[in-house]
Amino acid sequence: MIGVAVLGVTGSIGRSTLDLLARHPERYRLETAAAGRDVGGMLEVCRRFRPRRVALAEPEAARRLRDGLGEAGLHRIEVLSGSEGVVDVGRDERVETVVAAIVGAAGLASALAAAAAGKRILLANKEALVVAGALFTRTAEAGDARILPVDSEHNAVYQCLSRNDEDGLPWRDTADGVRQLILTASGGPFRDRDPASLAAVTPEEACAHPNWSMGRKISVDSASMMNKGLEVIEAHHLFGMEPERIRVVIHRQSLMHALVCYRDGSMLAHMGAPDMRVPIAHALGHPHRIDSGVDLVDLAAAGRLDFEAPDPRRYPCLELAYRALEAGGGACAVLNAANEVAVDAFLQGRLRFDRIAAVVDGALEKLAPPAPESLEAALEIDAAGRWVAADIVQQSIC
Repeated sequence: MIGVAVLGVTGSIGRSTLDLLARHPERYRLETAAAGRDVGGMLEVCRRFRPRRVALAEPEAARRLRDGLGEAGLHRIEVLSGSEGVVDVGRDERVETVVAAIVGAAGLASALAAAAAGKRILLANKEALVVAGALFTRTAEAGDARILPVDSEHNAVYQCLSRNDEDGLPWRDTADGVRQLILTASGGPFRDRDPASLAAVTPEEACAHPNWSMGRKISVDSASMMNKGLEVIEAHHLFGMEPERIRVVIHRQSLMHALVCYRDGSMLAHMGAPDMRVPIAHALGHPHRIDSGVDLVDLAAAGRLDFEAPDPRRYPCLELAYRALEAGGGACAVLNAANEVAVDAFLQGRLRFDRIAAVVDGALEKLAPPAPESLEAALEIDAAGRWVAADIVQQSIC
């Protein structure tokens, strides 16, 4: 019985993970779980899976959760609160596998703590690598942690690498003979929309992803293709690949998730239904295969696979991500912080969709910090990026 911690348990990745745990109760047990402030969602998790310890980052939400568990007769479940509580459930000694799925920079501290504790980490929080990539990989190697990517594209790359028999990172020799990595993108809901019309986009339109079911922030990132830019940065750190050797192509059907191109001309591609249970099941069961509950792709029904280059006029955020990666230092942390502020302002109706890239661009122009060498330094860069981005947003409103 493998003890599992799910950080971000009430989000889309967390819910997909719980579905898999429920399918394999003889193999996995949910030992601990963490979320932000979703009391109702965490109560349901506790009723269904009976974890030993849970945490909510918001203290008042944690208090209400304790009351709710008491009323439900679940007194034995320990409730922690605050960011330190979230960190604690991820490094719990009874936990072997940690699913790191807290969205945004908020998941950095818990992911780093799990890496330092030598856990087997199913990494869905791409910001851990975007904000502090070198720090995270060093911490994982020093703690003898194993990292298995859960993002569908990076999990696809991992499966297509010729030497992936070890259970997670480090894979420092797996990129031998690789010429190029290709990450696919759906193009989001605006892939056919005139770029000049993007100023009128509403949050509801941006969150209406044509292929995937995701949270609102990630859906907006997909619409702007910042999500793919963050994945390029993530791929750089995971696989040791230079930015110029990581390409992005639009693939409307979302059936082919990534390709690994070798020096001999071979191209290995990974295909699967657009369902996050597929990469989670691979990472959870690796090196074995477990049932995900997802049907195989019907190729005859799919009929065709289309590929095209992304239009830089429609997706300026993708180019900004490449620019930040090439700039080095703490530029990627600034990029991520500014994007989170801009997306939040857009979702609140305070910023036009087509101004998200301008906010990020402005923050990158104003800040050029060195690469963070500690969690505290990473959080300082994140805070500075947010402050500058918030100021730019305010000027845009005025």
